[in-house]
Amino acid sequence: MKKQTHKVLKKGEEEETLCCCEYVNRHGERSHIAACCCDCEDLDDAFDRFLKRESQKPDSLSQVAAVISDRIRVPWLRGGAQKLDLSIIPPLILLPALLHLAALHFLLGLVVLITLPVLVLWYYYFTHRKKGRTLFFLSLALFSLAYMYYVFIVEVFPRGDVGSFELAAVTVGITLTVMVLFHSKRNPGVVRPDKEAVHSTVTYYSPLADRDSPLNGRRQDVTLITASQTELDGPDLKESNRNWCSVCRVVRPPRAGHCRICGVCVLRLDHHCVWINSCVGQANHRSFLLTLILFLLTSLYGIGLVLRSVCPQQHLLTAMLYCPGVYNQFSTALCFTCVWYCTIVTAGVLHLLLVQVINISCNVTEREARAAIREKSARSSCWGLVVETGVYSRGFSGNWSEFMSMGDQVSPASTAHLV
Repeated sequence: MKKQTHKVLKKGEEEETLCCCEYVNRHGERSHIAACCCDCEDLDDAFDRFLKRESQKPDSLSQVAAVISDRIRVPWLRGGAQKLDLSIIPPLILLPALLHLAALHFLLGLVVLITLPVLVLWYYYFTHRKKGRTLFFLSLALFSLAYMYYVFIVEVFPRGDVGSFELAAVTVGITLTVMVLFHSKRNPGVVRPDKEAVHSTVTYYSPLADRDSPLNGRRQDVTLITASQTELDGPDLKESNRNWCSVCRVVRPPRAGHCRICGVCVLRLDHHCVWINSCVGQANHRSFLLTLILFLLTSLYGIGLVLRSVCPQQHLLTAMLYCPGVYNQFSTALCFTCVWYCTIVTAGVLHLLLVQVINISCNVTEREARAAIREKSARSSCWGLVVETGVYSRGFSGNWSEFMSMGDQVSPASTAHLV
């Protein structure tokens, strides 16, 4: 197939000239989403080698994957067609399929409900080990909420056992959970250079020895930072060097940390949460905790309503294990399967919430707790749930008072929007 020639757009020109279905591909060439099957030299070459039983080139498969991911786009009104992350698609297909399969028989349900968490945990450790960002978990969380609400509306509410007030309560709970989730995702509190500490900016036109390959040609802008109006020596110099981030080129405040997944330094970094695809830090820790609480309350309330509808003769606690006749109809079996799926997710959220509450009560972040356990510099109890470093603790009430007010301490100059 003869390769077509495309016009290479200048910087800033694409937003003015691209229509909703056009985009600039990874080679800087103008293309159209309708031409997704054109210019497939990489795919054709890989397929020809496969048919001829020849060995593939070292980077042929990665090139094919890059081409496919670059061409799967959705029309967008501003800036042309936007790239669609492929990691959001599997939850949209696998979750309904597996839950419908589990509703066919209780043995299939047992297998599916055991296999599904194992696969999610395996994918988590696989992506976490490579320190790569993925929208899989955020997509799974949002689609799980949407699909459970859909089943509640279509299968449970028409039975008449759930009133309008209960439906409104579940709707408000899910809506608030999603709103707070997106609020907690927006800004964890990114560390930015202090303007008073900026000494000068030097432009290099060759790669530095301690930096990765430059992003803009051969030019690199490096900001040199010194202490404000004073010279550091002795312990202050050692502390400054220890808190210096060579990647972000900033001096980190105490308790700040660098996230290798997001590639930024975050104030009072707690951990990187894959479920919101963002870090949990000083600016969004309260919103993250509120998201867990809202989800937990809404999920428990919804589970109780569904069990009361499909197993009216059983107590709520015993209905989870024994609900006679629930698999006689597919609709009741699907509702019962969704209850078990929500129970598994709720148990995980409850564990995460318990860890967060304990850490806040001890005034220790998850990152500090892991480091203290690894260095054996803290006391741990209750199978590692309670970790006391004693460094920042001000007592139970003082720790919670600091947590509830720490978001107000983030200055606008020290934060930025994190995508």
